[in-house]
Amino acid sequence: MTMQKQHIRIFVAAALMIAVMACNNDINRSASPVELIATNTQNLGRIDLFDTTGCDQSVGTIDMRVIEKNAGAQTGGGPSNTTFNQVRVTRYQVTYVRTDGGKSVPAPFIRSIDTLLAPGGTASSLTNFLIIQSDALTQAPFVALNPINGGKDPDTGLRTVKMDVVVTLFGETLAGTNVSASTRFPLDFCYNCGGCA
Repeated sequence: MTMQKQHIRIFVAAALMIAVMACNNDINRSASPVELIATNTQNLGRIDLFDTTGCDQSVGTIDMRVIEKNAGAQTGGGPSNTTFNQVRVTRYQVTYVRTDGGKSVPAPFIRSIDTLLAPGGTASSLTNFLIIQSDALTQAPFVALNPINGGKDPDTGLRTVKMDVVVTLFGETLAGTNVSASTRFPLDFCYNCGGCA
């Protein structure tokens, strides 16, 4: 009985090793020939939750572009066909990372977009994107910054909540390979601190 259990364990271990190797080969075969790049220009670094002076502008602009990973490697000496390496960006996800030691963050969310990018082409700008849902401003951690709720973040004891707003873009090549890229907007959220700036 003991010998039979050992054989079963060896068989299971061997099967797991084969499965891991097969997964690694699938990952290598599906590697995208292009890379999605996201950079940003930031307009606002502070969001005032009470005084909306200066808040009537976007937080910034996200520039999206696609580059070929092996642009110099061409076959047959002629130009490569990049039609199937075009990327359709279909959505973005917003998540949050506290940079002040606090733990509470708003819920992440996803929004749909539709942009087609060609490898080596000009960057496409995303300007009308949402960084925070309006109902999140009435919840933790922001609600605690209102003086009637204490005026301080309970995690840090500070009157300002500092976090990075992480925007991740998702898309796929016309050949069906998934690509993604992220960019960050560091922001301070405060209450009656001189408006947005």
